[in-house]
Amino acid sequence: MKKKVIIAAAVIIAVTGAYLFYFRNGGDSPGYRTEKAVKGNLDEAVTATGTLNPTVTILVGTQVSGTIRDIYADFNSKVKKGQLIARIDPAAFEAQAEQARANAMSAAANVEKAQASLTDAKRTLDRSLELFSKKLIARSELDAAQTSHDTGAASLNAAKAAVAQAGAAARLAETNLTYTRILSPVNGVVISRNVDVGQTVAASFQTPTLFTIAEDLTRMQIDTNVNEADIGRIRQRQEAEFTVDAYPEASFKGAVVQVRNAPIVIQNVVTYDVVVNVANPEMKLKPGMTANVSIITARKRGVIMAPNAVFRFKPAEKEAKAERGGPAVWILENKRPKRVAVTTGVSNGIYTEIISGVNEGQELIAESLMKQSKPASARAPRMF
Repeated sequence: MKKKVIIAAAVIIAVTGAYLFYFRNGGDSPGYRTEKAVKGNLDEAVTATGTLNPTVTILVGTQVSGTIRDIYADFNSKVKKGQLIARIDPAAFEAQAEQARANAMSAAANVEKAQASLTDAKRTLDRSLELFSKKLIARSELDAAQTSHDTGAASLNAAKAAVAQAGAAARLAETNLTYTRILSPVNGVVISRNVDVGQTVAASFQTPTLFTIAEDLTRMQIDTNVNEADIGRIRQRQEAEFTVDAYPEASFKGAVVQVRNAPIVIQNVVTYDVVVNVANPEMKLKPGMTANVSIITARKRGVIMAPNAVFRFKPAEKEAKAERGGPAVWILENKRPKRVAVTTGVSNGIYTEIISGVNEGQELIAESLMKQSKPASARAPRMF
């Protein structure tokens, strides 16, 4: 019974208060919802979306064609620089290397043969010179001996060149043989394997990619697309915060390391790639994740600010007359709206900094509670 009496008294007090409020305001005066100017911290940010990528990604290919005989690394395998991760069947390359070595040996033997021929031609030329000096042979015989000697010298030079050529071919064959061993160029983690045992790879005009290796997944980067209207506010070393769908309740931090100048034009929309470096010590973040990034362009601490709704409020013409132009808010003075010019600062999309014109705790009009009358076009037609 006592509880019912308390409830009835509360209802009577509420009704009485509403009645007094109504008549105190003239009965037909509109009411307003107000918001206080408060002091707090404000961060202005540029929002963008991007994709998480390893800081350094190496595409491991092959310079020779052949069949994959062995694979020693798989997805997520940790590899060291110089580690064997795959092998192309070396049989054909071993045969080519052996043939090249044999050609080099043959070329070396031809040098010895040419040297012997030149030595013999030199002896013949010397004898011919001695005999010609004693007028025992004709000039033509001496010329023939000289020609044979010169030809032998040229043959020796050609044989030596053939040795160099055969040596180069042998080294090329040996190099191609070593290329059948696919080695990791860096320390890292295999994030993609694009071949299987038995698959044929052809290194023709474009080197095929066998593995994709991320050098260090504890350090990653986000390649974000920032609209051209916002790119002017982005600077290196600005702080950034982002979320990913995999951890919707978690917020990650990073920093801007590069603002690239190359424009990205998609359907006449111009954006720029802003690179944000991210630490990933717990390995939660994975390549390819979509990140919703907020790049902090300004941080304000202990400033007066107000909800953006107070800047959008405009009273009816019959309620207040005020000069136009410049940012302003409205306050109640003698039960009527009064325009107050303000100087605004940064905004986070919800609150805006007020540099001057308003004091902390001041009530600012955010919304009129009076029901707006229907426009003339929506009223019922007059009956004659």
